[in-house]
Amino acid sequence: MTGATTISGPERERIAAVLAEIACAAGEILRRYHRGPCPHALKPDGSPSSAADVEAEDLIVAALTERFPGIAVVAEERAQDATARPGDTFFLVDPLDGTRDFLAGTPDYSVNIALVAGARPVAAALAAPGLGRVWWAGSATVEAAVIAGRPGIGRPVHARAVPETGLVALGSRRHGDAETATCLAALPVLETRQVGSALKFGLIAAGEADIYVRCGPTMEWDTAAGDHIVAAAGGCVVVPGGGPIRYGENGPDHRNGPFAALGDPALASRLALPSCGSRSAQLSAAHP
Repeated sequence: MTGATTISGPERERIAAVLAEIACAAGEILRRYHRGPCPHALKPDGSPSSAADVEAEDLIVAALTERFPGIAVVAEERAQDATARPGDTFFLVDPLDGTRDFLAGTPDYSVNIALVAGARPVAAALAAPGLGRVWWAGSATVEAAVIAGRPGIGRPVHARAVPETGLVALGSRRHGDAETATCLAALPVLETRQVGSALKFGLIAAGEADIYVRCGPTMEWDTAAGDHIVAAAGGCVVVPGGGPIRYGENGPDHRNGPFAALGDPALASRLALPSCGSRSAQLSAAHP
């Protein structure tokens, strides 16, 4: 498994289904901690890390190492120990995206796992344990209910075209900046909903919303799974200039720049993302 072109469509589907099982299993760990005692501390960047993050990541890394030996794993809680580029093919893992919301008792948190090959995700899973939903994608995106800690029967989902009535935009509860507001002000936004974590990508893939703009910092493990799930559902995730996010090429800190997740790719030509985020946003915690 050395690059995107060497992984067939059926193989991507198989990998994605395995990732969904692993994400749901990690989600059961998070559910046990949710709304109960969960020791946590702040990392050097000011973002929280909890016992739930660490335990879920341990499960995911062990499962990926067992099922896919030889493929590097870049995971959030271990990433500070990595200095070298992980290679052409590697996993990106966020065991608990939306830790602040999780610790506050809200259900908008997620488990994100993506396989990257040739700087782009090729298979991914995104579980929302607090909502009992999971999405996964190889060549196409499917969604299922989480039943007894496992994915149920999946059904295909598709992002939607721009509604005639206007766009439903998704924003972050805990992160906002002027650049994001300016981007959205230029579009026919009918409604803005505040949603935590990478759950926003799943809602766009399922045709329940249309756009998520983020001009403040995020990390590659925050976006890779959702990026692929939106793209495989017919949408896209773009950076300034209209291209895709390229993973594993941003140095050891794995930091993204501004991006937008779009249900309808036709929106990309109407979007003016800044070339870099605001200074205030750059100093905020790097979680969507």
